[in-house]
Amino acid sequence: MWKRFRDRFSQRTQKHITSGQLANSFDRRAIVIGGLQAGVGVLLATRMTWIAVAENEHFKTLSESNRVNLSLIPPRRGLILDRNNQTIAANQQYYRVDLIPERVPNLQETLGQLGQILSLTPEKLQDLKDKIEESQGFQPVEISARLERSQFDAINVRLPELPGVLPQRGFTRLYPTGPSVAHLVGYVGPATADEYKKDRDPLLITPGYKVGKDGLEKQFEQTLRGVPGARRTEVTANGRVVRDLEMRDDVQGNPIKLTIDGALQDFAARRIGLESAAVVVIDCDTGGILALCSMPAFDPNSFIGGIGRVEWKMLNDDDHIPLLNKALRGLYPPGSTMKPMATLALQLHGVDPEERVSCPGGYRLGNRFFRCDAVHGSVNMRESIEHSCNTYFWSMAHRVGYDAIAPVAKMLGLGQEFDLPISSQRYGTIPDAAWKMRRYKQEWSAADSLNASIGQGYVSVSPLQLAVMTSRIASGKNLQPSLIHGHPKPFGPAFPFTPEQLAVAHDGMFRVVNGSGTGVGSKLPFDNIQMAGKTGTAQVRAMVARGHVGDWKSRDHSLFIAYAPTDRPKYAISVVVEHGTFGARAAAPIAKDVFTYLFDPAKAWAILLEMEKGWGGTPSERMSAKYRAYTAAYGTSAAKVGGDKAVEEAKDKAEKAATPPDKIVNDVIVPRSEVDETKGTPVPATVPSPSPAAAPQAEAPQ
Repeated sequence: MWKRFRDRFSQRTQKHITSGQLANSFDRRAIVIGGLQAGVGVLLATRMTWIAVAENEHFKTLSESNRVNLSLIPPRRGLILDRNNQTIAANQQYYRVDLIPERVPNLQETLGQLGQILSLTPEKLQDLKDKIEESQGFQPVEISARLERSQFDAINVRLPELPGVLPQRGFTRLYPTGPSVAHLVGYVGPATADEYKKDRDPLLITPGYKVGKDGLEKQFEQTLRGVPGARRTEVTANGRVVRDLEMRDDVQGNPIKLTIDGALQDFAARRIGLESAAVVVIDCDTGGILALCSMPAFDPNSFIGGIGRVEWKMLNDDDHIPLLNKALRGLYPPGSTMKPMATLALQLHGVDPEERVSCPGGYRLGNRFFRCDAVHGSVNMRESIEHSCNTYFWSMAHRVGYDAIAPVAKMLGLGQEFDLPISSQRYGTIPDAAWKMRRYKQEWSAADSLNASIGQGYVSVSPLQLAVMTSRIASGKNLQPSLIHGHPKPFGPAFPFTPEQLAVAHDGMFRVVNGSGTGVGSKLPFDNIQMAGKTGTAQVRAMVARGHVGDWKSRDHSLFIAYAPTDRPKYAISVVVEHGTFGARAAAPIAKDVFTYLFDPAKAWAILLEMEKGWGGTPSERMSAKYRAYTAAYGTSAAKVGGDKAVEEAKDKAEKAATPPDKIVNDVIVPRSEVDETKGTPVPATVPSPSPAAAPQAEAPQ
């Protein structure tokens, strides 16, 4: 029944289709499908034509980039030369290897392999891990910049097993005299993320490129940088270099030629020995700075790839503060080195150089008695310099007032900043009545005059300022210090001193060394060359006994200023030895040997090399020995460095620790509330005339 129903339904619904209808239906479908196929073909042909013709160069470049690698070649930095064209900062060809952490699948395994190939110590591996933690993105991390050729070849052979490792050849910075020029030249290092954000120069993230971080390297970064080169290399799928295809050489940065005498700089720095000191030498004809030394210092060669934990701890533990540039940023009471300058100020205010003052061993002010270093008897102006008689200057300062002396001190360079292409200088303080009122809202006292007249109390200056003052006294010219060779600074306004007035200061300084003065033990070892100078002993704490009593930091600073030859001054020097006790004991012998070098280098080197045998070698050799001792003691447990920011913070801390006290009251040091006291205090064109009303009243010393 169901079958009959289905057959009837099928007969009623089925239409009759002819053969013609079937043929027409097939033709229509064929046309549609054929049209679709033709359209797709046209589209494919059009696209292929577009790719092959219109975008030929684009896809050719993409194809080439899979086979060819384009990389920048870091330019060689410009040389830093001394006045004799000897290199102070050079470039050395090297084999190096970098690591890009983002491209390393297994960092620990890769570091382990590198440690074996390069024989890295645990301390070096720890430093490397610290650098990797600080790196960002695809920033390369330097593993080593001074590989042996065999190590470089070993890395290249195993390169397929070391993804993210980049061996290359190039140039690195080299400071031949190391610590001797550290504070002058500074150092270079990898650019930080902040430095890249400011500059946006792709060169800064190129493996192997370093930027100036301190000193002249930083000040002249754009001059020294140069123009990068480029290299096209054929590479395999895994990045291994097959061959060099094309290379564009880099353009080396422009050189900088300094007034510095590189050999003198090295000698003076090494002659400081185990002391914490600064030495500055100036040309009395031009004002050019011949030496600008601060020791102890760091080795700028070790800062190039980033300083490690052990060396960082070694530098921070040193109470001689190797991170502080003492020549520019150290401030010290000048002590008796101010006395030649004071005699010029006194003469301008009518004091007769032949007038005599009786020194009974001190000076009475009110109910207090200021003790001199000895009983000098009757002394005139020249003899007061020769024997460094405080009583003479106390008496005269009480008479004319210290406000008559302060302007001359500033005129001769104390408390001033100089136009030099170096890191910021500290000004120090040359106080006067206006300064004290502005600072403390207090009147200037007679006791203040007595303290300031012998370079104590509120007075503080830098070694550079002392050297400038000495060069101006020696030459009688308003010399302006310069550091770039061939660009001497024009002299400032003429001084108001007569040749006769200058001769008084010259005679007194001559007698200090060549008469019966305080520096006679430092007479030069020549028959026809003589040195004139002035010793200074700057009090750090008020003590019953002066000089070497107490722990190192409680001892007096030792100072010495000098010029030579005395008949025609050519060189002026200042030496400051921190806590070196008496000026004649520590500072004057250094000046003597530096002058000996200037006139007879062979004789001076013979003396120094013998001394270094007792000191444990050169500064670099002593640092290496100390590093080995620290490595044995601390290993990888030393504190992490923390990058450039930590270095700057450590420098700031060192400067604050080295800031001299404001004043001494009952053996208690009252610290300064500010780091720098004066900022570009104008130098008076004329020295103000004395006013009787300005003479301070006597009171107890402070």
